[in-house]
Amino acid sequence: EMINEDANARQSLRRLFNMEGLLQSTVVKGKEEAGAKYRDYFELKETVNRMPSHRVLAAFRGETEEYLQLSIRPPDEKALSILSRNFVKGQSPASNQVITAMEDSYKRLLAPSIETDVRQAAKIRADTEAIRVFGQNLHELLMSPPLGSKNVLAIDPGFRTGCKVVCLDSQGKLLHNTTIYPTLSARQADEAGKVLREMVQQFKVEAIAIGNGTAGRETEAFIRGLNLPGSVAVVMVNESGASIYSASEAAREEFPYYDITVRGAISIGRRLMDPLAELVKIDPKSIGVGQYQHDVDQNKLKQNLDDVVMSCVNKVGVEVNTASKQILTYVSGIGPALGENIIEYRNQNGSFKSRKELKKVPRLGPKAFEQAAGFLRIRDSENPLDSSAIHPENYALVSRMAGDLNCSVRELMQNEALRQKITLEKYVNETTGLPTLSDIVEELKKPGRDPREQFEVFNFTAGINSIDQLITGMKLPGIVTNVTNFGAFVDIGVHQDGLVHISKLADHFVKRPGDVVKIQQKVEVTVLEIDRQRKRIILSMQKDAQIKESEG
Repeated sequence: EMINEDANARQSLRRLFNMEGLLQSTVVKGKEEAGAKYRDYFELKETVNRMPSHRVLAAFRGETEEYLQLSIRPPDEKALSILSRNFVKGQSPASNQVITAMEDSYKRLLAPSIETDVRQAAKIRADTEAIRVFGQNLHELLMSPPLGSKNVLAIDPGFRTGCKVVCLDSQGKLLHNTTIYPTLSARQADEAGKVLREMVQQFKVEAIAIGNGTAGRETEAFIRGLNLPGSVAVVMVNESGASIYSASEAAREEFPYYDITVRGAISIGRRLMDPLAELVKIDPKSIGVGQYQHDVDQNKLKQNLDDVVMSCVNKVGVEVNTASKQILTYVSGIGPALGENIIEYRNQNGSFKSRKELKKVPRLGPKAFEQAAGFLRIRDSENPLDSSAIHPENYALVSRMAGDLNCSVRELMQNEALRQKITLEKYVNETTGLPTLSDIVEELKKPGRDPREQFEVFNFTAGINSIDQLITGMKLPGIVTNVTNFGAFVDIGVHQDGLVHISKLADHFVKRPGDVVKIQQKVEVTVLEIDRQRKRIILSMQKDAQIKESEG
């Protein structure tokens, strides 16, 4: 007890555990087959403080599921040597009793206690890194290029149950829905083709969105074979989380008279039009861009993801007259209650005519208006600044600039020559410095400009629709769907994402995959290995990829 409670001994041992503690993992006897997915951890020894976060979380999950047994220990002789220096004096029978007590204290009391502390520290480190990666991935996904306001025909594919088809107008409003069966028989395929051609013509469809789940590539091939007008873009859309949304309260509230399959197709179409506006309706954990998100501290994860969503929403801005309650919730200063009040006011009084009118919304006080106004856009307002990111508190300043140049604010926004005549230093005051003035003039150039990149249509390789059609050495286009600490997952259009290990991401050393690739990035990959039995595909982004001869 005395040795166990000695502060100096504990501090020295904790330092040793932190520096040299080995995480040892073994399989629980008799569970080798059931726990096959943890095969890499059946006989693992790794210094815990150098272990990547994904391996720490995987090992802890295997232990929780009772497939693995874990322990964290430094070399016993080093730990006992530290204690011996502190407590053992001389070489007498009494010394032998102290040694016995020391060994018992270490094995029974000290080691288990310090191991608990080290485990907790390792878990916190792993959680922090996993949450950081998830947040980075979510940011890239939410900031994906939007197609914009187009008439979209969206399809949630299926084999036996058919494909659910919806037509949406340029604002995402549902115009029509039906079900087609393009993969069951030639007769039904002909009927499906006829229905789709009529819908494309009737609803002036400008783009077709196809979910990338079951039967996605088959449906895409069918659509491309219909000889539709070349102006109609055909796009595969990642449908992760669409089923979560379609069964949610938000979907039931928006489409109470339609079943979940129709709601899912609507979500796929709207994702193409504006990924941010649609994805904020889904719990970020269900979007599928994290690693071990269900194993990390859930409160910290929620806080981080909420901050990421809010940052993206505020960066892009929100059109008040078309915004959903969910996206308004993430605007700074708004929150769920005020978001609902804005929607209710809009429903009762019609579209907002100006930002100033927002002050009439119940409980939206001066403070909330001050925080939110710069992120809320009103496209058809009489005041052209209402559609920009310029805050109302700076309207007077812009009017002064226009007055000094003998023009209107609208003319100032439209005329580059006039803007170049503005002398910024003239307008510096106690509350507004040069950086703010520069931002204001920049915003006048492109008011309400969307910071997201321009949308580009992406096509997978035609004829490669399943893992059985892959051959090692193939070079294929793909889209990055997830980035983890050990590499990136890439969709190459075969229903199963392939893994590009961190060592194969580039021709140079890569410390963090996120430094090289981003979610939704378009890449070219080489197929290195195919394990058809376990449905695993190993890919490379290196120029001179080394191909393995054998295939699983």
